Amino acid sequence: MAQQSVTQYRWKDIPEEPLTELLSRKLITGDRMMLAHVYLKKGCVVPRHSHENEQITYILEGGLRFWIGADEAQVIDVMAGEVLHIPSHVLHKAEALEDTLDVDIFSPPRQDWLDKTDDYLRQK
Repeated sequence: MAQQSVTQYRWKDIPEEPLTELLSRKLITGDRMMLAHVYLKKGCVVPRHSHENEQITYILEGGLRFWIGADEAQVIDVMAGEVLHIPSHVLHKAEALEDTLDVDIFSPPRQDWLDKTDDYLRQK
């Protein structure tokens, strides 16, 4: 078996990718998972969407309100220090309740984020 190399990252050295005036991110990607810092200004809305990727969202600062499901009937506020697990293919939408830094973990990596074909995030 070939030796795998280990990589160390520093968030301060990773370029921030602006998506809108209210939303930006930094990405670290491995073979089978992705780690992202997502920066949302208060009022930023991430439109309803779903994806094959399993997602774990960990709020470091601020808070996000999530609407879950096609009817958005389940509403969950996730605040600093809290974690939300979103299974594959579950519809969800989010709004920043205040300026927020969230850590998102995806498995597998979000190919649409890597290819920059995530148009739903880039709408103003």
